[in-house]
Amino acid sequence: MGTKQTKGCQPGSAGESPPAHHHRKKVPPRERGDFLASLVVKSGEKFGKGGGSSLPPYHRRICMIQDMLVLGEQGEQGEGTSHIAPLLCFLQDLGMESTSLDDVLYRYASFRNLVDPITHDLIISLARYIHCPKPEGDSLGAMEKLCRQLTYHLSPHSQWRRQGIMKRKPQSCLKAVLMGKPQDNTVDLSGIPLTLKDLDRVTSYLQHSSEHIDTVELCFTELTDDMLLQLLPALCVLPHLTTLSLNGNRLTKAILRDLTETLKDPKKFPSVTWIDLGNNVDIFSLPQPFLVSLKRRCPKQGNLPTILEFGEGQVSDLESQDG
Repeated sequence: MGTKQTKGCQPGSAGESPPAHHHRKKVPPRERGDFLASLVVKSGEKFGKGGGSSLPPYHRRICMIQDMLVLGEQGEQGEGTSHIAPLLCFLQDLGMESTSLDDVLYRYASFRNLVDPITHDLIISLARYIHCPKPEGDSLGAMEKLCRQLTYHLSPHSQWRRQGIMKRKPQSCLKAVLMGKPQDNTVDLSGIPLTLKDLDRVTSYLQHSSEHIDTVELCFTELTDDMLLQLLPALCVLPHLTTLSLNGNRLTKAILRDLTETLKDPKKFPSVTWIDLGNNVDIFSLPQPFLVSLKRRCPKQGNLPTILEFGEGQVSDLESQDG
């Protein structure tokens, strides 16, 4: 389901520092620039100590977005080609096969990224801006806005501070969340780095509060495939759970098989209408049985992606997997 990176666009391993940091130091000390630069640096310092030695995928993607913005501030967007390479690298990192700007604008303009349609829409808008920049009077306004929206959407934005200092939720927040009845029927653990030891406490809480939970937020919690498999038995039996957010973690497409098999049982996840898997390692599209199972649980949800939105290659790939 993923695509191979081109040699020129291949990002470094998650544990390596992304390139072009020397360019970022030249960014004028404006509030937006300071904010993005601090986000990258601080997240690299803090998140590198959490769930392993490598940085989570969203950190690399934030760096790519900032690289595009830096090129814009240096006045290179007028040449037309300076933004294309980092844009295509960013798209390939999110699983969109792209070899040219025309592909992005025309071949993929109507294609819905089945995992994260919000990112897809912002990317198409950004590609249109790069293809046809705004008049000189507003040369960077549109691009700055789009890069800011992408950064916000692909980051643990609930933990940002206006001064540009990124601060994670302290571990004490986990204890606070796992006490008493869920507020607004939501278990919100987003931004709290979870360990294997924490999962036992989370599982126990889900079991004891199952009748009062309709939303579980596990965004940006350093979840891996093994960790989600450990939580899955407790999550899938929550009778009123409608939304499960798993975006911004370290999940891979291997977990899709387990989730798909779980969803085939109507007794599991009986009320779920959506499972957010965007902004993970290499989950770029969702298997047809996964989508069909969700559709059966909520037939009135009109915006749920269907098999009709897959390309022929993806369909045959999924069919061979099911076989």
